[in-house]
Amino acid sequence: MDTPNGAPTDASVSASQLTGQNGEGVGSSGYKLKFCTVCASNQNRSMEAHLQLSKANYPVISFGTGSLVRLPGPSITQPNVYQFNKTSYDSMWKELREKDEDLYTRNGLLKMIDRNRGVKWGPERWQDWQVGIPRLEHATDRGSEGIEGGVADVVFTCEERCWDAVIDDLHNRGTPLNKPVHVINVDIKDNHEEASIGGQGILDLANSLNKAAQEEREAVGAMSFDTGSAAGRASFDERVPDIIGEWQERWPNLPATWTLAWF
Repeated sequence: MDTPNGAPTDASVSASQLTGQNGEGVGSSGYKLKFCTVCASNQNRSMEAHLQLSKANYPVISFGTGSLVRLPGPSITQPNVYQFNKTSYDSMWKELREKDEDLYTRNGLLKMIDRNRGVKWGPERWQDWQVGIPRLEHATDRGSEGIEGGVADVVFTCEERCWDAVIDDLHNRGTPLNKPVHVINVDIKDNHEEASIGGQGILDLANSLNKAAQEEREAVGAMSFDTGSAAGRASFDERVPDIIGEWQERWPNLPATWTLAWF
């Protein structure tokens, strides 16, 4: 269940603190890879990473792989359950505040969802994503600029079962676009503090990957690289395992798994 445990850290940001759809940061100039972040319910880990990547001005979208969005309720047998793609973060926030403001303030849910509603409209399900279809209705999402075409270069998942779900879904889809995509799992415990640390780790890896992409794009030429084809990006693709290995030495507490898949 993709839900927080304990109080949020200082890295959590409320909707009132977010201005503009993209922020300024390391990735604010030059060529930028397009990223996607994924967890179970598109609530905690994927949204923290989405926020941090968007603040660094990277194009980014996010999803959940579960069948439903599940959040803690008054007991373990009474979760709050919502549908993907149909329920906004704002409506969740208002409903939970109405149900029990004290409980959902203490367990951090209201602050987490307040952050989320400043990032995008609501949780989206990975399996419902129509890859390659323009996402024009998401123009106000943070990180939407540059990923309007609905295709990502790198997918970050936040736990192994989500990585498995993404890989299985990509296999089931076939390869209609014939475009390579790096799927990297960064194993992050599902609580506020670990989500914040995990988001920082994902941003660090994104910076390293983007630096390599800029270098290889300059070497092979923008026209060839920007097609997104296997041939145009072969030199970059070959560098990715080493980049992840170097990153893993910096972030030993965030175990990573990688594969090259296809859209």
